[in-house]
Amino acid sequence: MSSHPSSPGALAVTDDLFFKRPEALLARDEAESLTRDALEGMDDGELFLEYRESEGISLDDGVIRSASFDTSCGFGLRSVLGEETGFAHSDDLSRSALKRAVEAVSAVRGGRSGTLAAPPRSTNTRLYTEANPLGESDFAARSGLLSQIDAYARGKDSRVVQVMASLSGEWQAVQIIRADGVRVADLRPLVRLNVSVVVEQGGKRESGSHGLGGRYQINRLLEEPTWQGAVDEALRQALVALEARPAPAGQMEVVLGAGWPGILLHEAVGHGLEGDFNRKGTSAFAGLMGKRVAAPGVTVIDDGTLPDRRGSLTVDDEGTPTNRTVLIEDGILTGYLQDRLNARLMNMTATGNGRRQSYAHVPLPRMTNTLMLPGQASTQEMISSMKRGLYAVHFGGGQVDITSGKFVFSASEAYLVEDGKITAPVKGATLIGSGAEAMTQVSMIGQDMELDPGIGTCGKAGQGVPVGVGQPTLKMTGLTVGGTA
Repeated sequence: MSSHPSSPGALAVTDDLFFKRPEALLARDEAESLTRDALEGMDDGELFLEYRESEGISLDDGVIRSASFDTSCGFGLRSVLGEETGFAHSDDLSRSALKRAVEAVSAVRGGRSGTLAAPPRSTNTRLYTEANPLGESDFAARSGLLSQIDAYARGKDSRVVQVMASLSGEWQAVQIIRADGVRVADLRPLVRLNVSVVVEQGGKRESGSHGLGGRYQINRLLEEPTWQGAVDEALRQALVALEARPAPAGQMEVVLGAGWPGILLHEAVGHGLEGDFNRKGTSAFAGLMGKRVAAPGVTVIDDGTLPDRRGSLTVDDEGTPTNRTVLIEDGILTGYLQDRLNARLMNMTATGNGRRQSYAHVPLPRMTNTLMLPGQASTQEMISSMKRGLYAVHFGGGQVDITSGKFVFSASEAYLVEDGKITAPVKGATLIGSGAEAMTQVSMIGQDMELDPGIGTCGKAGQGVPVGVGQPTLKMTGLTVGGTA
C-alpha cells in the first residue's frame, strides 16, 4: 500500500471520520479490497469518500429568517473502461452498501479488460487551512453579525428600506482510494457573506448587493472592516441605480471593469475549453489547438493553486493536484481543462480539473479560478478613446451556449461613455455576442487585474461547484448592447 504525502494530517482525519468512529460500518482494509475488486480490469476509477458539515444563516429586515445546519456523509464508486463509466453512490457508508456498488459498476466490464492508468502525481502543497471554519466562533456571534449589518446599513443612509444578509460556511473532508492502493485526502473550508440593500427615493426603489468569501476561516468575515466594506459597496451600487437611466441599444464599444466581469470570460470562453466538449467536437474551440482564437495580448489561464481562493483546490476530486494551466497565450489556443478520463482519451495530461459537486456525482472537467492576465493600458486611456460606448463595471446573470459560444449577460452597474467621458449611469443593459468572436474584439487590456471577491458558483450537467474569476479592465469593440432606451 502507498499513500500520497499530500497531507498526512488529512489522511489521519479522514481515516477517523470514515473508518474509526464507534458507529463506523466500514473498515479501511475492506474499502481498499472492495475498490480493487470493482476496478479489476478497468482503465481507471476510484472510491470517493466525503463528509460535509454546512451552516447557513439569513436575515431579512432585522429578523433571522432561516438558520440551518447539516451534515452529510457518503461514497461514490466509479469505474472507467474506454469511454464508458459505471457509477454508484450511497449515503450508507457500510460494507454491504459498498459491495452492492461494486456489483453495479463492475457491469461496465462486459467481458473486456483495460489497463489501469497510473495514479495522480503526489503533492506536499497546502493551499488553505485544514481547520473547520465553523469551529472557531459560536452561532450567536455569527447570527449577531447579520443584525449588526442591518443596523449599520440603515444608519448609513436614511433611504435604506430593506436589508438582507446571509452568512454560510462549510467543511468538506474527502478521501480518494484507488485500485493501486494510492490514497489522497483533502480538508476544504469554504465561507461566504452576502449583503443586499434596497433604497427608496421619490417612490423609486433600487437595490445593490455585494458578497465575498473563500477557503479560509469564518472569523475573517466577522471582522468589522470586512463586513462594513461589503455593506458600503452594496449601498453604493443601490444609490447609483437610483440615478440610472435606460440603457441605449446597438453595436458599440464596451469597457468591462476588472474583477467580477471576468464571469463573461468564464462563461463565454472557459466552458468552451473544457476537455469533454472538445473531445466530442461540440465546442466552438474544437480543433483549434495552436490557432489564433483571441486578439494579440490576450492570455487566459485557469489557476487552481491560488491560496485561500474560492475556486482553489489542493487536489481535485480525482486526487490530481491542481495546476496553473495556460489556455490561451497571446491570443493562441494552447491548452484545455482536463479530468483524467478525457485527458486519457485525448492523449493529453490531466490538469487537475476533475471536479464533482458531491459524492453523489461523477467528476467532470471544470474550471477553478479562470483569469485573464494584465496588459499595459490604463482605464482612463480606454474611456478617453471611446466616442460613444458603455462602461460595464458589474455583471448580474448570464447564459451561454457551449456549442455556438453565443452569450447574453446583464450589466448590474454600467455607465454611458460619450466623447471620452463617463456621463451617466444606465440600467437594463445586456451584452450579446459570441465568446470566440468577443476574444478577437479585445482592443485594449488594462494593468489592473483583479480577482472577484469570492462568490462564484459554476453549473454544468446539473452540478454546482465553487469557482473564481478575474480579469483586468478590458476594451472591446463591436459588441452588441441590448438596452431599454
